[in-house]
Amino acid sequence: MENQTNFNQQNINQQFQQQLSQPFGQQQLPNATAVLVLGIISIVGCFCYGIIGIVLGIIALVLSSKAHKIYNENPGLYNEVSYKNMKAGRVCAIIGTCLSSLYLVIIIIYVAMIGAFISGMPWEMLGRH
Repeated sequence: MENQTNFNQQNINQQFQQQLSQPFGQQQLPNATAVLVLGIISIVGCFCYGIIGIVLGIIALVLSSKAHKIYNENPGLYNEVSYKNMKAGRVCAIIGTCLSSLYLVIIIIYVAMIGAFISGMPWEMLGRH
């Protein structure tokens, strides 16, 4: 029983020390985690014909722009880790948007080439026997 009480006291002391080590009043940057998640999903979503990746990447870029403005207004108020998460999410969103755009352009070119090939076939000759 005494060991458990000692362990609980040590655990409480560690939590208190962690709270004291963080600057007082700092909070998470709004939408930092959402930007990171959307940025990562936009990279993965580029293989869904590019549309999902473009949409999620643009949403992440808009959210990161707003979060960046909020952080620049008062940088001491927000946590540094959440700012770094927002920056990483912004980079992922840029990469995902670029890859998705490239993939969408490739799909459009492919469909245009198939359409040109099909329209150039001599269909009237194929129907005669």
